Amino acid sequence: MNKLILVDENDVPVGTADKMEAHQKAMLHRAFSVFIFNKKGEMLLQQRAFNKYHSGGLWTNACCSHPYFNQQTLTAAEKRLQEEMGFTTPLKKAFEFVYKAAFDNGLTEYEYDHVFVGEYDGQILPDKDEVADYCFMSMEEIKNSLQSHPQKYTEWFKIAFPKLKQYLSANV
Repeated sequence: MNKLILVDENDVPVGTADKMEAHQKAMLHRAFSVFIFNKKGEMLLQQRAFNKYHSGGLWTNACCSHPYFNQQTLTAAEKRLQEEMGFTTPLKKAFEFVYKAAFDNGLTEYEYDHVFVGEYDGQILPDKDEVADYCFMSMEEIKNSLQSHPQKYTEWFKIAFPKLKQYLSANV
């Protein structure tokens, strides 16, 4: 079974754990989030499949997951984007942050999250086991929707979105 990479607050590996164990015991582990934009500057959002082990049916960034032991984070992000959304595009490391969010089912995401950005305007072929729906929205539309309907979005997206806005304003 693939093991998640447990890390300290500086992203230094300190061990490994099974995915469910890491989430049941709120162990800090390495993760990544991918944000994709089209040429118009709209962000690709996905609605998580309703059968996901947490946050099912909620809207979030293009994809996110965990690199496994002995896997580079960028490589894992590129692979997961292909698996979930059915396409590849060059990704660029944007920033990283740590967050902790508990869920009603007793699981906790405690992640050192590496954020990648990319641009894509081609065909999207989402894996229906992972993705219920997808759309492109402007940053302003997302900001307004987050303010009026925060319950529709994943916890990490609500934390990452303002950080992403700050990154984009400083790097575009």
